[in-house]
Amino acid sequence: MEGPQVTDAVEQSANTTAAKLAQLRERLEVAKDPGDEKSRARRDRKGLPTARARIHALLDPGTFLEIGALARTPGDPNAYYGDGVVTGHGTINGRPVAVFSHDQTVFQGTVGEMFGRKVARLMEWAAMVGCPIIGINDSGGARIQDAVTSLAWYAELGRRHELMRGIAPEISIILGKCAGGAVYSPIQTDLVVAVRDQGYMFVTGPDVIKDVTGEDVSLDELGGADAQARYGNIHQVVDDEAAAFKYVRDYLEFLPGNTFDDAPVINAGLEPEVTSHDMELDTMVPDSDNQAYDMMEILLRIFDDGDVFQVAEQRGQAIITAFARVDGRSVGVIANQPMYMSGAIDNEASDKAAGFIRFCDSFNLPLVFVVDTPGFLPGVEQEKGGIIKRGGRFLNAVVEADVPKVTITIRKSYGGAYAVMGSKQLSADLNFAWPTARIAVIGAEGAAQLLVKRFPDPTAPEVQKIRADFIEGYNLNMATPWIAAERGFIDAVIEPHDTRLMLRKGMNLLRDKQNLHRIQRKHGLTPI
Repeated sequence: MEGPQVTDAVEQSANTTAAKLAQLRERLEVAKDPGDEKSRARRDRKGLPTARARIHALLDPGTFLEIGALARTPGDPNAYYGDGVVTGHGTINGRPVAVFSHDQTVFQGTVGEMFGRKVARLMEWAAMVGCPIIGINDSGGARIQDAVTSLAWYAELGRRHELMRGIAPEISIILGKCAGGAVYSPIQTDLVVAVRDQGYMFVTGPDVIKDVTGEDVSLDELGGADAQARYGNIHQVVDDEAAAFKYVRDYLEFLPGNTFDDAPVINAGLEPEVTSHDMELDTMVPDSDNQAYDMMEILLRIFDDGDVFQVAEQRGQAIITAFARVDGRSVGVIANQPMYMSGAIDNEASDKAAGFIRFCDSFNLPLVFVVDTPGFLPGVEQEKGGIIKRGGRFLNAVVEADVPKVTITIRKSYGGAYAVMGSKQLSADLNFAWPTARIAVIGAEGAAQLLVKRFPDPTAPEVQKIRADFIEGYNLNMATPWIAAERGFIDAVIEPHDTRLMLRKGMNLLRDKQNLHRIQRKHGLTPI
């Protein structure tokens, strides 16, 4: 397949400036959309934008500076310009970013030598200046005809991902198939956003799986955006490309450009007194311990502007991970969701929380834990799935984080979940509880069940009377915030309507927190 040809204006008058300018303009015009006619027609039939149009839709208008438009495979006069990827720099919300976008019309966006060199250099530039890097993925994977050269550049990019992680945010947007080796770049990034029914991720496609293992699986079930979000490989699924770009722009507003900067401060000092929305918190927790409520309704009232930006919403839904603001400053939020499995923490929720905590710590975002959980989810499948080590990773992440940490216990805080959800023993700085809090080793009904098992006939009326009396006494005298407060494990029991302003005071006090007890070592070891 031959690449687009450029007429040789040099033959006519090689030494004139006009001829050289004409040649430049002709080459740049070809480079704007360099793929073959068939590939461009196929893209246009699908109604998809060009690689450059996608970048312009993401960035602030007029800020894109392209690098490497005329790069192509060395020694091949018929090679396509760009080599399958558009790279450059621009701004989002006025702050610098690096960006690359796969071009499906050039070798299906596969990785070749100049493709690899362009993206590698872009990553190095992003690390050097300390700015986020965003990859718009629509790639067929490795370039088969380039053999080991393609694989080598995948490895080169993987090495640079590791070097950059924790220095500046890395983001991937999946707008087409991301298959084979192509998945190993986005999975190393901090945020993966995909468009439903358009973005796909898988190591091995359905046809190959059928041939090798005999398993039948559809493309959507295997690598569809919603499926991969549930598996924990995609953080956010959106309905179209415009929504994907908006999500990334909003996401970056909560983050610093790099680990050495501060996140933007937005609308600090608003609503310095208790508001009517604060007062609504006093009646939001149901009187029945077993009645669910939507934790998002509480979060919207205790953070600035009712702005809670969820991350990884479809994964491990018993835990909410989100960004929000306290007095204009960004924080990471880890909250239990009673609407889903009563807020019990399962395997996916554990990993989701651990990863989010480590990310926030890397970029110096304080953490706020909002607690209502009956504990880790019991069950054979959970044990088989590694709830022990996954819970251990959650615990390890909380201890490892040395940013300011504030915990608010709303209702249940039982068992091992008490520890990992921002307990003072795992180095939380300030711990508050509402009067509705229940802090205990086990819930009242679970403790009562252990008690009645001792009787010959647990179902006898007199035994059930003992059970009911025990539950009432347990909730009144043991599963309360008062014992924890008496022992200093809770710093204050507060009225719910004071929560927003108490959070603000606490975060202001902790703004200059210094870690005085960290032991020097090469690195910690997380349970894997």
